[in-house]
Amino acid sequence: MNKKILFLHGFFASGQCVPAIALRESFEGRAEVLTPDLPMHPKEAISFINELIDHEKPNLLVGNSCGSFYAQMIAPDVGIPALLGNPHFQMTDFLISRIGAHQYKAPRTDGNQDFIIDETLIKEFAELEAVQFNHCNPNFKDKVWGLFGEHDTLAHFEPVFLKHYSKSFHFPGGHTPTAEEVHTWYDPLVEQLLHEELNNKTNI
Repeated sequence: MNKKILFLHGFFASGQCVPAIALRESFEGRAEVLTPDLPMHPKEAISFINELIDHEKPNLLVGNSCGSFYAQMIAPDVGIPALLGNPHFQMTDFLISRIGAHQYKAPRTDGNQDFIIDETLIKEFAELEAVQFNHCNPNFKDKVWGLFGEHDTLAHFEPVFLKHYSKSFHFPGGHTPTAEEVHTWYDPLVEQLLHEELNNKTNI
């Protein structure tokens, strides 16, 4: 079976961010790791991810920060397990203090590194935040795992996560994992989730 992992990057990142590259390196020869650039606007991002899932049919979602915000909403809906790295479930709070012009911290494939955070964008995130856990269900409680950096200074949502899901893990890092942290802490959990998913499909 051709194994595929879909990685969803954080808000300021791209498909060429450090965690994405590290994950691709780790699973080279074992699984195809898709690391697309996500649209900035959340509803566009959700549509883009769903279309990509329909086309590529990944076995697993892996997110970081805002990417985990998206993965949590999508995973139960499409029936694909997910690893949420430092999920940020209140993107509005994150964005309000950052209104203005910015640049992505990793190169984008379209070459456009500039973007603006404004009230319209914040409102769009607020609409999704209000319904983000609507697709949770008891049958998926142990198929969405959380991985939380012990020195994360941006997102502190493990208590929220544990209201909806049962498997939570820690690693001694910050909000955005280094390549070494991805190899050491993310990879084994990704491997385990992928193994469980493929076994479930084989036993059906």
